[in-house]
Amino acid sequence: MQIAVIGKTNTGKTTFFSAATLVDAEISNRIFTTIKPNVGIGYVRAECPCKKLGVKCNPNNSRCVDGLRLIPVRMIDVAGLVPGAHKGKGLGNQFLSDIMEAQALIHVVDISGGTDAEGNPVQPGTHNPMEDVLFLEKEIDYWILGILKKKWHDICRKSEAGQEKLDDLIHKQLSGLGIGLEDVKHALREVHVKEDSGDEDMLNFVEILRKKSKPIIIAANKIDVPGSEKNMNEFRETDFLSVPCSAESELALRKAEKEGDIKYTPGKNVFEVVREDLEERKKNALEFIKTHVLERFGSTGVQQVIDKTVYDLLGMIVVYPVANIGKLTDKKGNVLPDAFLVPKGTTLKEFAAKVHTEIAENFLGGLDLERKKIGADHELKNGDVVEILVRK
Repeated sequence: MQIAVIGKTNTGKTTFFSAATLVDAEISNRIFTTIKPNVGIGYVRAECPCKKLGVKCNPNNSRCVDGLRLIPVRMIDVAGLVPGAHKGKGLGNQFLSDIMEAQALIHVVDISGGTDAEGNPVQPGTHNPMEDVLFLEKEIDYWILGILKKKWHDICRKSEAGQEKLDDLIHKQLSGLGIGLEDVKHALREVHVKEDSGDEDMLNFVEILRKKSKPIIIAANKIDVPGSEKNMNEFRETDFLSVPCSAESELALRKAEKEGDIKYTPGKNVFEVVREDLEERKKNALEFIKTHVLERFGSTGVQQVIDKTVYDLLGMIVVYPVANIGKLTDKKGNVLPDAFLVPKGTTLKEFAAKVHTEIAENFLGGLDLERKKIGADHELKNGDVVEILVRK
């Protein structure tokens, strides 16, 4: 799974990425600080079955902290976007190419209104952050539309001649954008486009396609800047999925935890100072974060954005496969070793293929925690622990 962190320059995009991954990316208020994409690993949280089952787990592909399973997801921080990106302005072509392998997009917006349309710092409250959301969506839509229209005449001609289905032809043209065939079929059911379709219909089609294949969540950053809550309340009245956050606060907390100054679990609303000789400057910074961010908003919001991206935006669940359901172990004796993120509705047989192709090829069925047999079409639920039975 790959999630792209996107947005204008100077919105705190790279700070958000660094806070989520602890990758030491360059952070500044210069336009286009990020040129080549930064890549790192963030974590989505899940309740580990170890506490409920009364066992000590030995995670292999993830981590467990006090009963909280941290499952890795790949994150990419791409170049900042400016108006006209779909025409190649700024680093537009690179930006749009970089995001296309992502399954979801985290759009970091300066909710304080302190960054203008070109990414320049301005007085907070003088820019409407809602404009940033709309402009970014349109930039992506126009870019996809441009790629589609390059071969639109040939696509329609082949479809009308019965050589190939329209959805297959569109999928082939857009396959390099990480857009699936089912995404294309969904969009065609909503808007049936043809050779003489006007720009409005074509844009409507592309918009539906983008929403299905590249869903977006808004990280409403800089929520601790005075005046930001007014803009946040306006976002809450829209259909946009948005989360208030302070990426700078989260980065400071994670660095302080890494340096041994505090105990802090990402996503929590508290931290504990453990270094007695903490310098005054750090004490004041931590007190500000505690008072103006954690106590006011319940968290810094960064971890919540990642969790909501995976669970709400992408509709994923977590499943724990084991080789021995009685002992909850793999073949090496590790307890609850692996946690897999899979889409809701995944069946046991489909899950077997995700675990290993050889397991799928020799699939017989499975066992649940109560050691009851479950079949190939059994739909898995979030938090399930299952043993997959295979032919010896």
